Amino acid sequence: MGFTASRKVGGAVERNRAKRRLRAAADSILPLLGRRGHDYVLIAKTATLTRPFPALVEDLSKAVAAAHAALDGETGALSTGHRIDGKT
Repeated sequence: MGFTASRKVGGAVERNRAKRRLRAAADSILPLLGRRGHDYVLIAKTATLTRPFPALVEDLSKAVAAAHAALDGETGALSTGHRIDGKT
């Protein structure tokens, strides 16, 4: 599991806070929905700092489910650098 936050998120304090929030959300979701042998990289955005935590957890849950659905439907689609939202 990996976490990253660019300088666009803010200064060091804001980036660390965003990563802590993502880590807490991942700690509550991935034991339930995560798959053994899969790597997860969560990228903090500016909204990560202000999004209510229950909504952040719900967003992560939906993203993990969508990633797994894409992997089940298209073997290797996400592992080749494709994003869930279709952007490159």
